[in-house]
Amino acid sequence: MSIWQRWFNQAQSTLTPHELERLRLLPAAVGLGDQRLTLQRFVVMDQETTGLNTQRDKVLSIGAVVVEHGHIDMSQQFEVNLKREHNVLNPSVLIHGIAPSAAARGTPPPQALLSFMEWSGECVFLAFHAPFDQRMLARALRNQLQITLRHVFLDLAELAPMLFPDADIGRGGLDDWVEHFGLQVLARHSAAADAQVSAELALIVLKKAQQQGITTLAELNQRLHAWRRLQRSKAHA
Repeated sequence: MSIWQRWFNQAQSTLTPHELERLRLLPAAVGLGDQRLTLQRFVVMDQETTGLNTQRDKVLSIGAVVVEHGHIDMSQQFEVNLKREHNVLNPSVLIHGIAPSAAARGTPPPQALLSFMEWSGECVFLAFHAPFDQRMLARALRNQLQITLRHVFLDLAELAPMLFPDADIGRGGLDDWVEHFGLQVLARHSAAADAQVSAELALIVLKKAQQQGITTLAELNQRLHAWRRLQRSKAHA
């Protein structure tokens, strides 16, 4: 039995025919090629989760906004709470504010995830501490839709210190960069609000990259790899 047939059999047992058709039509992921930064569709995303364990915890909500053509497209925003009937009170509720009762009224996870991937389209994802968001989203897609996440994720927590070394923030958090750049923040600690703040940072980062002669995704990726090697050499010096 082929990999495709095994996937189809698994998906068919849990999804409706309409959901299967939507799944089949999902846009393909794009690579880090010669796309110009000014033209690439970036989806800046954030998730609220039941905790920080990427093997056990679950996604509670997803918020995202599009950065394209050098600005935040306020007409393209996404927000959804995923239905979690057995969510329990834990310390993370004090941060994200999604009580078990609210989680129980959310959108069923397969529908929520399908809608998010359809809306995201042929994008490159940006997030602050992107590896966490990537692993959580990948696991949710695998468990709920039996598909593999192939989209590229770029980490603003790496790009910001790489392009602004004089800020001397290093591994600081999003709030440190907000303070450094004097960004106006009306709300925090919901997926949608944090995605909006991250998008403001993304605009600054992308503009700085272009000022430094980085014009394509491939060039940005090459600079990032070189920066990582430099950081590792410093750590072992």
